[in-house]
Amino acid sequence: MRISIEPNRCMGHGRCYAVAADLLSDDEQGFVAECGQTLDVPEHLRDQAREAADACPESAISLLEATAADA
Repeated sequence: MRISIEPNRCMGHGRCYAVAADLLSDDEQGFVAECGQTLDVPEHLRDQAREAADACPESAISLLEATAADA
């Protein structure tokens, strides 16, 4: 699984890094620091990634499931 944060949608609510503190963090302006990046999500943090995506009111977080080609 990969997680992607769309910088144009992030409004800095902070809900994502509040529920996924082991995966996401905030920058000095309160926006998710990982904006514009696509990150691999370790197996043990996948539930946090799903909670972060569900918590974002702007739908700025996308989860990309791995395919057989990714293996």
